[in-house]
Parts: sequence; C-alpha cells; structure tokens
Amino acid sequence: MHDPREPHLSAVKSILRYLRGTLAYGLLLRRGAMAELTVYTDADWTGCPDTRKSTSGYAVFLGDNLVSWSSKRQNIVSRSSAEAEYRAVANGVAEATWLRQLLHELRHPLPKSTLVYCDNVSAVYLSSNPVQHQRTKHVEIDLHFVRERVSTGAVRVLHVPTTSQFADIFIKGLPTSVFAEFRSSLNVVASDDSTRGVLANVFILFLALWSWSLADRGPCRSGH
Repeated sequence: MHDPREPHLSAVKSILRYLRGTLAYGLLLRRGAMAELTVYTDADWTGCPDTRKSTSGYAVFLGDNLVSWSSKRQNIVSRSSAEAEYRAVANGVAEATWLRQLLHELRHPLPKSTLVYCDNVSAVYLSSNPVQHQRTKHVEIDLHFVRERVSTGAVRVLHVPTTSQFADIFIKGLPTSVFAEFRSSLNVVASDDSTRGVLANVFILFLALWSWSLADRGPCRSGH
C-alpha cells in the first residue's frame, strides 16, 4: 500500500496474532469419491468505503475436499447486490468449468452437474430466467455465460441460506464463532499424527489475510 495508516497497522497485528495461534492448522485432504463439484459463491456488495467496489469470493469442493478458492475485488462498481452476487456466481462457474475440463482431460469426467450455491435469490433466478430485463444489460456477458452452462446441464445454480454460505469467510469479517465454524467446514483443522503431511498452511495464511484484515481494515485503496 502506498499510504499505510494506523488502521492498516492494526490489521497487520491481527493477522500476526492469528497466524501465531494457528501454526498447527492447515487444509486437510481426505481420500474419497470425487463424483461432483460443489461451488459456494458470495459477494460483499460495495464493501470498499473508498471505491464502493464489491468483493467476490468462492470455494470449490471436489467431493468433500476443498480444491480451489478465491477472494477478489470486482473491477467495476455494481449497481445492486444482485449484480455483485451474479458476478461472483459467474466467477465460480468459470472456475468450475475449467476444473470439469481438466478432469475430463485427465480421463475422470464428472457424471453429475456442478452445484453452485448462492445466498441471493435474485441472482439464482437470473441464472435460469431466459427473459432479458433492461436492468440486467450491464451484466449481459455474465448472464449468457452462466445460462449457457445451466442449459447444457453442466451447472445448477441453487439457493443456500446465509448461515451455510461458506464463501462468506473470503469476503468479509465474521464473528469469531461463525469464522471458526466455516473454517472447520472448509476442512481447515489442527494437525496431529494422523494428518501431519497433508496439511497446507498456505491456506491458513490466505484466511488470515482476507478474513482478519477485512474485519479490522481501515480505508481501503483501489488496486489492492
């Protein structure tokens, strides 16, 4: 950042405290069936107080294992929460499409549709509604992209309650109890003799940088 302030220092201190307390944590990968992809997508509408841009996040599971995740500031300002959420859905669908193609090339095609969960009812409706509205023209490319995948049966966009929206952990600060619950649901656990060697501590750093810094951040800057 080109202009760090006191709130940024507080955020860094929170990150370091969190890392110190979670050195034994990492991402657990379990052996099991890999029959389907499941994607959780969410967006923090106008979350940046300076630019009012939203942050998109998604988590992709292959079977019971988390295999891909993202937290990224959207390039433009969304005019509604549904628009911000739909852009997050499009990002999640794009990642799932790439993973499905990769698995196909590895001769492990997925027999089931990818389930994409979103907690915004309007965004879910837009994914399958063929009627184009005036207010959706500015997200037309994302609309056609997602609807094409839905029409071929590769993707199904479904509603999920906010209480089960695991992608929340990538886009906003959460209460400690909710954060711990979602972290566990993403298979981030403390290592022991049975899991040592299969834990990825990079994921812990990712969660720390995004969840704790978002919880304590001061004024944000575009491009970061």
